[in-house]
Amino acid sequence: MKVQRSTKSVVVQPTPAGVAARVADRFLTRVRARTRNGRLAHVCLTGGSMGGAVLAAAADDDRIDEIDWSLVHFWWGDERFVDRDDPDRTSLQSRRALLDQLPLPAENIHEVAAPSDGVGLDEAASAYAAELARFGIDDEPWPSFAVCFLGVGPDGHIASLFPDRPEVTVTDAAVLPVRDSPKPPPERVTLTRPVLNASKRVWLVLTGADKASALGLALAGASYASVPAAGAKGRRRTVFFVDEAAASEVAPELIDRDY
Repeated sequence: MKVQRSTKSVVVQPTPAGVAARVADRFLTRVRARTRNGRLAHVCLTGGSMGGAVLAAAADDDRIDEIDWSLVHFWWGDERFVDRDDPDRTSLQSRRALLDQLPLPAENIHEVAAPSDGVGLDEAASAYAAELARFGIDDEPWPSFAVCFLGVGPDGHIASLFPDRPEVTVTDAAVLPVRDSPKPPPERVTLTRPVLNASKRVWLVLTGADKASALGLALAGASYASVPAAGAKGRRRTVFFVDEAAASEVAPELIDRDY
């Protein structure tokens, strides 16, 4: 399906805490609007300190009691292939920050399999692709996420799509196993660009001066093979939520002061 891609915009807050609060506010507003008339909302989460901070800020918002969470399905853009109780596991971090506090049906939480489930890395990736396909739409074997959260590394990586590695250019698979990751742990499972970019809204969340260069390159249209964040594009909106330290190289005309 041919889609008109959105332009990229930047929302700046003074501090990382301010960024987390702003993103949490937009997240709850969007999910509430999406589910108000009984529509499903598929949400793709990210890990890292800011991924957890956004969910923790949402957990403290009274509006979580106004949402029918039975209509919300949670996924992850990537997962570290470690046991389910390993503190490095992204889905465990998300559960502790928010998901375990919500009245969510167990089947609405779509986690990547773990080594303790008795599967290998390739099997875990294949199983996740099959799970995505159960909710496919528009002839695509994956759902269109209402919101897809992405962290951005100082090297410009998103999910477990790292610069100048083959995974970032794959378009004929939904999910890939990742070995010898340049960032530990070495084994991971990641969604591919076609799945991430099928999202209605892609929200990239990044803070700190060490992210300024990656943000500048992403906004300037660098090659996504070398700067994966440059290739992240939602169908309706693509928004970078950043703090002032990360925004040092952002052109003023790209800053959205209202979103």
